[in-house]
Amino acid sequence: MRILHTMLRVGNLEKSISFYTHILGMKLLRRRDYPEGKFTLAFVGYQDEADGAVLELTLNWGVERYDLGAGYGHIAIEVDDAYLACEEVRKRGGEVTREAGPMKHGTTVIAFVKDPDGYKIELIQKK
Repeated sequence: MRILHTMLRVGNLEKSISFYTHILGMKLLRRRDYPEGKFTLAFVGYQDEADGAVLELTLNWGVERYDLGAGYGHIAIEVDDAYLACEEVRKRGGEVTREAGPMKHGTTVIAFVKDPDGYKIELIQKK
């Protein structure tokens, strides 16, 4: 068994695809409209779906906003340098919500950014 993808419901698919591809450097792997179901799916990731887990961005037509609820935490992405990654995110128009630095009660260097729908993305510096 393996994890295939994590699905996120998004309010503006173009903004979300732009965030994940231009700001976080993922690739748009595939996209398909389902007119009968009134939704669109777009898959983004750093590698092909056959090689690793990806994100499924789901746009339900006519829904522009979701309440994220209290159960959602974050998506974690490993980076070589969290400080540099924050600079790059800002340079590309993204929002850093927690600057890079050691995690509370530990030494791992982390940072947080937010996607257009408010989902938190944790950047974890490679040890």
